[in-house]
Amino acid sequence: MTSSRIANVALQSRVMDAEAAAALIAPGTTVGMSGFTGSGYPKAVPLALARRIEAAHDAGDPFSISVWTGASTGPELDGALAKAKGIEFRLPYNSDPIARGQINRGEMNYFDMHLSQVAPMAWQGFLGPLDTALVEVTAILPDGSLVPASSVGNNKTWLDRANQIILEVNRWQNPALEGMHDIYYGTALPPHRVPIPLIRPDDRIGQPTFRCDPAKIVAIVETDTPDRNQAFKAPDQSALLIAGHLMEFFAHEVAKGRLPANLLPLQSGVGNIANAVLTGLIDSPFENMTAYTEVLQDGMLDLLTSGKLRMASSTAFSLSPEAAHALNADMDRYRTRIILRPQEMSNHPELIRRLGCIAMNGMIEADIYGNVNSTHVMGSAIQNGIGGSGDFARNAYISIFMAPSTAKGGAISTIVPQVSHVDHINQDVQVIVTERGLADLRGLAPKQRARLVIEKCVHPDYRAMLADYYERALRDSYGKHSPALLGEALSWHQRFIATGSMQFFSGQ
Repeated sequence: MTSSRIANVALQSRVMDAEAAAALIAPGTTVGMSGFTGSGYPKAVPLALARRIEAAHDAGDPFSISVWTGASTGPELDGALAKAKGIEFRLPYNSDPIARGQINRGEMNYFDMHLSQVAPMAWQGFLGPLDTALVEVTAILPDGSLVPASSVGNNKTWLDRANQIILEVNRWQNPALEGMHDIYYGTALPPHRVPIPLIRPDDRIGQPTFRCDPAKIVAIVETDTPDRNQAFKAPDQSALLIAGHLMEFFAHEVAKGRLPANLLPLQSGVGNIANAVLTGLIDSPFENMTAYTEVLQDGMLDLLTSGKLRMASSTAFSLSPEAAHALNADMDRYRTRIILRPQEMSNHPELIRRLGCIAMNGMIEADIYGNVNSTHVMGSAIQNGIGGSGDFARNAYISIFMAPSTAKGGAISTIVPQVSHVDHINQDVQVIVTERGLADLRGLAPKQRARLVIEKCVHPDYRAMLADYYERALRDSYGKHSPALLGEALSWHQRFIATGSMQFFSGQ
């Protein structure tokens, strides 16, 4: 018996169990799945598909698929399929540890890409055909339209582009989500592209549901399983200090007249430092703030609750279990103050620049000139991916990157002579923050940047080493614009690989 979540009578005949739905996905095909930072991803069919793949492998039959999503997902999707060794190709973002290991061992092909570019590239045909869309929704309305779940991501594109559609209707998703979404169907490829009519973060320019060709829906699976985002840790002292530096910076920019008293629309990456910054804004003097971001996490929900944040536009929730419970228990209170959009809107470069977003993102490392690595450890082992940080960094009104000054208990310096992998060139990085201080790099030439970063951001254990490197580079570099010792610039990383520390100890 179907639930009231499937109100379209004609589609009720397509309800089946997860195993039957998984049997409709053929080996070697491409599946576009919902999901963004552990929210709104399918939970039942991927598990059934993983069991089918394992059985095929036991019988000696190769079976793998290509998986496209919005961003990261949960253990029932990436974790289960990776454990079954069922993913041959993955895009555009991954945070699952099993999949990460396979990617770094060369067992899974991975295309790490800007999140704003996924839907356009799918429409342009560069990514190849999309065989199946596997999308979690909250409900199917009588007219066949689909109520999105706790993330929107690339679901609109998957539903439009796929040859066949499998839906998971998840009763765990709060029915009060209906009306929170803004699904814009006005995008087009050149030469037919027109301006997007959004000029404020709280503008609604689309419709609250997905439209879908019912003839393409081959299966509907009913579920009742929660999203599985990770709990956030309490901010440590480094995170609190970083938040404090940013509060001082924002106050300074307001005093200088470069920011309005309510700041500009906030974008925040995911993580404990980002949460600490958002929480710090609760006790700040800034009122009536807005957010135009890709994920709404605990700190931003707290900001909404406090009244300091007037509204938030995002593509997904990324909430701890406790925060998700609080949101679901009081959804009616938040539904008029939160807008969930497709990620081609939440991360659209034109809109980010038009709105003047303040971008705050984490990093793995930065160099003395302001180049930032946000994806690769020691230059070759990918951590997660670039996500939306590049969409925001290049187009933001102010582009901020932040991290503790050291990692691995002090064995790694976050500030290095030269980053081992470049995701964000120095022209896209305006502010670097560690717990040691904040370096405002706007308008500075390379040598000015280097001196400021060394002075403000480097841990004392590494400051003398980095200052010594820079002084020798000034003297011996091939060129004097951005002085570098090519034979030594990456030696810090090599020393860590060889000895377990970037520190240069006596006798080395």
